[in-house]
Amino acid sequence: MIKVRNTEQRFAAGLAALLAMAGFVVALAGPAQAAVPDHWGFAYVDKPSVPGIPDPTHQAGSWPAPFKVHVTPGAVGQVFVRFPQIASKGGVIHVTAVIARPVWCQAQTWGPSGTDEIATIRCFKPGGAPVFVPFVVMFTTSTKGPFPAGRAYGYVHFEPASGIVTQFNSVGAVNTVAPGPAGVWTVTTPGLGTPGQAGNVQVTAVNTAVAAKCEVNAWASSAARQVFQVRCFNSGSTPLKTGWNLTYQRRRAVMGNQPKLFAYTFDNKPLLAGPYAPAPPPVNFNSAGAVNTIQTAGAGLRLVNFPGVGVLPNTVLVSAFHTGPGFCNLNTLWATTVGAPQVIVRDVACYTATGALKSQPSLITYASGS
Repeated sequence: MIKVRNTEQRFAAGLAALLAMAGFVVALAGPAQAAVPDHWGFAYVDKPSVPGIPDPTHQAGSWPAPFKVHVTPGAVGQVFVRFPQIASKGGVIHVTAVIARPVWCQAQTWGPSGTDEIATIRCFKPGGAPVFVPFVVMFTTSTKGPFPAGRAYGYVHFEPASGIVTQFNSVGAVNTVAPGPAGVWTVTTPGLGTPGQAGNVQVTAVNTAVAAKCEVNAWASSAARQVFQVRCFNSGSTPLKTGWNLTYQRRRAVMGNQPKLFAYTFDNKPLLAGPYAPAPPPVNFNSAGAVNTIQTAGAGLRLVNFPGVGVLPNTVLVSAFHTGPGFCNLNTLWATTVGAPQVIVRDVACYTATGALKSQPSLITYASGS
């Protein structure tokens, strides 16, 4: 079994040393707003090589009706996703490939174009060849606003050349990033702490030039802060200095909002056949009060059941945890049962750097659009 959590004392001590040595902290603050998030949207791009409106049952956002997401293909494997009427500065993008073979997707750019927000996504096979495949993509941006007690949310967009490009912390604290060895960074979110692990975290690589993949390599929780280690690689197994986005959520959807139905879980026992409910319970949240479960579906394949929260439109994102240069995706669109509300993710698939299926830890988050 893979050990996915060090003792906090040992990990935190090492991270503190990195922070002290790096002295590398940049933060951006925005004007006060009435709510969190300011803007958000998600979409399942089911036909990436065809221009038009992607699957309407799996897209939602803070835009007014009847606007819809539009996509336009670019170079091989590259898709421009237009989120309507939510043009913003800053924010973060997360993306997950949805295909039954070893492919990952990354963000290249995002930003305002008139009244719309355009995100550029590109997907790759092991070895770095670009390829058109379906994917899910989420954009969100937040500035300070009222936030309910017992919940927490934060994100960081980091670039090696400029540091923290944009960040948010729901208690108004300043998130920090400390570079370590090549392709390794330590992220601290002060004020969002818990005595033990609680919540969920997603990481997405950001690179306009080359294939890049990133993971959450470690996670230490204390009452004062959450501390994450991000590790990134090129299309093979070489550590890579690249940009990335990280989002932390606790009792809040991954977009930062509070839809009626959402859930998240941490497959921290990937060799357990199951079904099992991940522990500690705060990493296995379900807004309907049900218990999420995970079970094996074969080598490297994990079936995730989110009971009680099935409603359309909705989205699912996955990030690898402590896999090294491997990565995880979804091998098909998740099933949503509305009558007896349930979401079944069949399956989360995790791979080695060369594309072989391998049972590895992963972080999975689900959110409905209302």
